[in-house]
Amino acid sequence: MPRAKSLAAKRHRKIKAAAKGFRHARSRRVKTAKEALLHAGQYAFHGRKLKKRDLRKLWIIRLNAAVREHGLKYSAFIKKLKDTKIDLDRKILSDIAITDPNAFEKIVKEVK
Repeated sequence: MPRAKSLAAKRHRKIKAAAKGFRHARSRRVKTAKEALLHAGQYAFHGRKLKKRDLRKLWIIRLNAAVREHGLKYSAFIKKLKDTKIDLDRKILSDIAITDPNAFEKIVKEVK
């Protein structure tokens, strides 16, 4: 009769495989590896939210720097953009400011 394989052992292998690369007991012991994986998942979830926040902050900083070269402030620029009904988000605007300064200058002149 063939040897029956444990379902618990299969689960343990799965946990240890996911915890590969963790240091010390977190990669070797099942209980600590499981805890480490739970925490890693929480940090990853929170990190995905922070990434969005950080990128928006970066776009605003870039826009502010680009707009100040044309004698405006960021907040005034955004207000005037909305008043003139130009629907470009901060990501696109900062990309235009970096890659195509001439087009960005036209946008600023349109807003002024």
